[in-house]
Amino acid sequence: MFKEELTPRVQQLARYVQGLMRQENGKELYLQYKEEIERVTPQEVFAIFYLLLQKGYQPTEILPHLDKVINVFYKSLAAYVWEPPAESSFLGYLREENKALVAKLNEIKKIIKQEISLAEKQKQLLPKLRELQEFTAHYEKKENILFPLLEKKREKFAGLSIMWALHEEIKTLLKAVISYLERADCTESKLNNLLAKLIFAMQGLVKKEELILFPVASELFAATEWQEMQMQSLEYDFPFIRKPKTSEKAMAAAMQKVQSDAASGLWQTATGSLDFEQIAMILNTLPLDITYVDEQNKVRFFTRPKDRIFPRSPAVIGRDVKNCHPPGSVNTVTEIIESFRSGRQDQAMFWLQAKGKMILIQYFALRDAAGKYRGVLEVSQDITEITKLEGERRLLHWDNK
Repeated sequence: MFKEELTPRVQQLARYVQGLMRQENGKELYLQYKEEIERVTPQEVFAIFYLLLQKGYQPTEILPHLDKVINVFYKSLAAYVWEPPAESSFLGYLREENKALVAKLNEIKKIIKQEISLAEKQKQLLPKLRELQEFTAHYEKKENILFPLLEKKREKFAGLSIMWALHEEIKTLLKAVISYLERADCTESKLNNLLAKLIFAMQGLVKKEELILFPVASELFAATEWQEMQMQSLEYDFPFIRKPKTSEKAMAAAMQKVQSDAASGLWQTATGSLDFEQIAMILNTLPLDITYVDEQNKVRFFTRPKDRIFPRSPAVIGRDVKNCHPPGSVNTVTEIIESFRSGRQDQAMFWLQAKGKMILIQYFALRDAAGKYRGVLEVSQDITEITKLEGERRLLHWDNK
């Protein structure tokens, strides 16, 4: 199916992009590929970048040239006619979030242009920039719901790693701007330079979604699939817009399959037996995020504790674990899996600060009774309060009183 999409025009356009990346004469390249450039479609853009990834290019190599490529393709992409789904659909809300983001960025631009002191600008800008961090939820919904479902539709959507890398670049840049705003030695020229880069990157991503990602997605999913994505998205925030409500009837329908499965039998072992509902309650009550990746590197299961540390959506089930992490982390993920598979290691441990919490992340190799590698268990835990423990507590004490 995908091989048929690698048309001569796609291969020609891939050569054009390679020429730009090699910094060949832009005008001469354009004239050479003018006919193909003026007819490029959103679907072909995905195929072009997929082809480049297949040739060995890394997302980080492509990113510096991405905006130039999209600008060259802009006229054709902007003229492409597509039918967006309903405003109340998953994609509709993503687009509404983008509009709200652009409005927030315009507010920041107005502050930058004001004839006020640098100190006053810092005072006004800092809360606005911190507020932009809420937009991370928009990226997470794409990464954990839309991306995996697109990958199941077409092989070429493995190229979504490029957009994920752009998410990471924006989040890093936003942190840098906030950190610089908080400094006493902040200068207006450097601040303006950082803000310009951030605004350009965030607005540019909105443009890439509207010109490429959303038109393609709108043509691949049926109304029922958009509805399923919308149900999954309700576990996330909706930055800068009102979070949609859903009826108990709709939630019950979404859970019907899980409930019917839970009534099908017991899990029996030498240490006792549990039905599926009890298993789900136990796993989801543990203060842990648990994800199971099988020996084929496919995500097979994750728990749903009350307070998840990292976002997960049912759309990731069956997805290759390498596509569940930002491109910058893929090498580490691969190293862990191969070390477990070969038997060199059985456990890996990390800890980091995230959202004001200390997070412990552990990876365990799973092996069957014969010692055969059967996958990886990822366990994440908020250990903020644990790290504060001292002495002993031997008497009952309710912390919520």
